[in-house]
Amino acid sequence: MCDSDFEIKKYTPDLKNIWNEFVESSKNGTFLFNREYMDYHADRFVDNSFLIFKKGKLYCLLPANRKEETLYSHQGLTYGGLVMNEKCSVEGVLRAFDVLIEKLRQEGIKKFIYKPIPHIYHSIPSEEDLYALFRHDAKLTVRNISSTINIYSKIKFSTLRNRMVKKAQKYNLTISQSFDFDFFWAILKENLKTRYNAQPVHSLEEIQRLAQTFPDHIKLWTAIAPDLSGSSQTGKMLAGIVCYYTKTAIHVQYISATPEGKRSGGVDLIISHLIDKESENRRSIEWFDLGTSNEDGGRYLNESLIYQKQGFGGRAVCYDTYEIEI
Repeated sequence: MCDSDFEIKKYTPDLKNIWNEFVESSKNGTFLFNREYMDYHADRFVDNSFLIFKKGKLYCLLPANRKEETLYSHQGLTYGGLVMNEKCSVEGVLRAFDVLIEKLRQEGIKKFIYKPIPHIYHSIPSEEDLYALFRHDAKLTVRNISSTINIYSKIKFSTLRNRMVKKAQKYNLTISQSFDFDFFWAILKENLKTRYNAQPVHSLEEIQRLAQTFPDHIKLWTAIAPDLSGSSQTGKMLAGIVCYYTKTAIHVQYISATPEGKRSGGVDLIISHLIDKESENRRSIEWFDLGTSNEDGGRYLNESLIYQKQGFGGRAVCYDTYEIEI
């Protein structure tokens, strides 16, 4: 195989359909790489994505953005890296990576920041790019720990988490899917501001638009208190979790509760429901990902946060970032 077998093109909007079709049929892509998702924050990043062809056929994609002399894969996404189909081989990916690096060198890129797609999002093994990183002397610069549950080999909830689930059941909280992002976002923003002086990554308008665009992939699940007023109105939302659904995993994107929801175990009941009930309705899903518990590029571990997640049976999956000097 020679490098002339490969051709690399920079993404342009006229390639949107072929890009999205490849993501959908890939072995490690998720809906986050769909251009309708990627482009919601196009005003914040200078897109510099690539399509790599082998003998005229699309072989792999790289969602990426450029900032000065650095290429990132992609700063607006939790993970990035090469999106590949089942035809990708180790030898082919090595060649594709060589072509990519040479293209970056020609364009004046001095540094390449690469975030591989964690294995829990792979429908079949897809770590050819990790070997290519090794061959290019990539340096591991960030390692965040996500707490993930194997749905088909679950670890029992801790005594505390079980107690909170039973408390929620005692309070007759009910779990349902909701479209009331307005109410949940108010809870979320208040908690983030109070605890971390932070804001959600997405604005309310952005998450509403994305949920409308990807109704099968973005869902808000809520714990609702019973209505004791005797009216026909529904009860009050005490807790909520925004989940991202991929082919292989349910990822917790946002999680929050009111003070009453925290006391009554609303979050615990939602998680229990999603692990035991919702995942059973989607047989291809193997993983329930509770998200990372790090700051400072993984150097700081929020032990109280990961303690809670491990109480649900979550165990470590690494979200890594690598750096290549070009």
